[in-house]
Amino acid sequence: MTTLGLIGLGRIGAFHADTLTNLPEVSGLVVTDERPDVVSAVAAKYGATPTDSVEKLLSSGIDGVVVAAATPAHAELTLAAVERGLPTFCEKPIAASAVESARVADIIARSGVPVQVGYQRRFDAAFAAVKNAVDGGSLGPLHTVRSTTMDPAPPPMDYIAGSGGIFRDCAVHDFDVIRWVTGQEVVEVYATGSVQGDPLFTEYGDVDTAAVVVRFDGGALGVVSAARYNGRGYDCRLEVHGFDDTVVAGWDQGAPVRNADPANSGASGFPSGIPHHFFMDRFTEAFRTELSEFVKVVQGGPVRGATVADAVEVAWIAEAAAESLRTGAPVRIDAVKEATK
Repeated sequence: MTTLGLIGLGRIGAFHADTLTNLPEVSGLVVTDERPDVVSAVAAKYGATPTDSVEKLLSSGIDGVVVAAATPAHAELTLAAVERGLPTFCEKPIAASAVESARVADIIARSGVPVQVGYQRRFDAAFAAVKNAVDGGSLGPLHTVRSTTMDPAPPPMDYIAGSGGIFRDCAVHDFDVIRWVTGQEVVEVYATGSVQGDPLFTEYGDVDTAAVVVRFDGGALGVVSAARYNGRGYDCRLEVHGFDDTVVAGWDQGAPVRNADPANSGASGFPSGIPHHFFMDRFTEAFRTELSEFVKVVQGGPVRGATVADAVEVAWIAEAAAESLRTGAPVRIDAVKEATK
């Protein structure tokens, strides 16, 4: 059995507390957060052990760590756990910038401590089936990939202020999954975006709607779209088109779209289920599988999810997209890397 530490008890941290305490292979959970009242409430609700500091949590005899704190703290907390030799799961991103991500990745690589990064779509059954279809060769050469993420409403504006922007906070999931599914590296992006909702997005140098055209080293093209306003629900879909076949993920009965085809509309049409409300209900099982796989990492198994190296490449794509949005021109990934040397 395995005892884990959980750092950060906000929206995703509290959700992970629920998931972890319901994994049969987890025998104990130690939790901490900057807010003592939240620590007490979460510990009481899930039967976890509360502690009032990260240092005490890391010294409590745990076997591994889950970092679910705010993005700016990810690098420091992950490295603190790694320095103790503790296998670590860090929610995306691994650090606030691509440069910092690369620095953190170098330290982790030299430590030899396993670290898994939280890109849960890799563990969703439909996304995994798409990956298997591509790897099996049934699609033939790939020519187009489309990935969509649209939230029903923006997160709180104080979260947006420190999120790093829509490409680093939201579209990174799309960037990760298109790399993973295609097995190809992104070489160039062209990004555009707009603010049509809360004017604070502009004040924070962000956009609420964005689109990115991606060029892969294997010749395929990608289109990533992201939006903070999608009143019908949480929309997350993937389409992969090859010369011989097409495969999709996210077209389930809970897809938050209204089918305008008269032959497929209404209660008996498609989709006919309750629309997905948020990423946590859409990916409940994926999160559970992801954290279950991390427990196997803690117990000595390999990292089967996103690695730190994956997270660094995704960070460079997000960096390039942000630069493209700023300049209005296509940006090569190698040019962004070179500019930081």
